[in-house]
Amino acid sequence: MNRETQLQQRIRLSCSRGRARLFRNNVGALRDAQSGRLVRFGLQPGSGDLIGWRSITIGPEHLGQQLAQFVSVEVKTPGQVRRARPEQLAWQRQVQAAGGLACICDSEAQAVECVDP
Repeated sequence: MNRETQLQQRIRLSCSRGRARLFRNNVGALRDAQSGRLVRFGLQPGSGDLIGWRSITIGPEHLGQQLAQFVSVEVKTPGQVRRARPEQLAWQRQVQAAGGLACICDSEAQAVECVDP
């Protein structure tokens, strides 16, 4: 297992101890052996390595109800945060503009701060 994969696993477990639940999001494409068609999987290019939700309680109109807020975490090898691809930055902006949480992290502490501030 490479360093980024190990970090991703630690982040997924650390962040899921609190109000969040994160899951691995594999994004890519493979050629179907029978038809030769390109089959895409995952949310979309640029979407975070880990996706899920954070449970939040909000105002009077939803008094006492728990609501799920979308969370996306892109995990980078320590020191590589500045190497986020344009489509990853676009995904992050899109999620944040819609009211979700999205961050690019290279440590457990960064991810926990993003997911459960």
